[in-house]
Amino acid sequence: MADTPNNTDIAAMSFEQALDQLEKIVDDLERGDVPLEQSIRIYERGEALKKHCDALLKSAEDKVEKIKLGRDGQPVGTEPLDPE
Repeated sequence: MADTPNNTDIAAMSFEQALDQLEKIVDDLERGDVPLEQSIRIYERGEALKKHCDALLKSAEDKVEKIKLGRDGQPVGTEPLDPE
């Protein structure tokens, strides 16, 4: 896994790309054969990737809407899936 000195590239990643990198980081850390300094760096990158994934999921959830049906079963509009 290539180390990145900063996490500026994360903001441009899709959910799938960020999740793939996060899974690789978890695998590396679970193996336990990574030097301590590198473990700290990749852990911090993992935290940034997790936050990015969380933000992308929240954004996707905000866009999900429930279709409202009329008495005849035909769509008549939309409403938030989970109104607050």
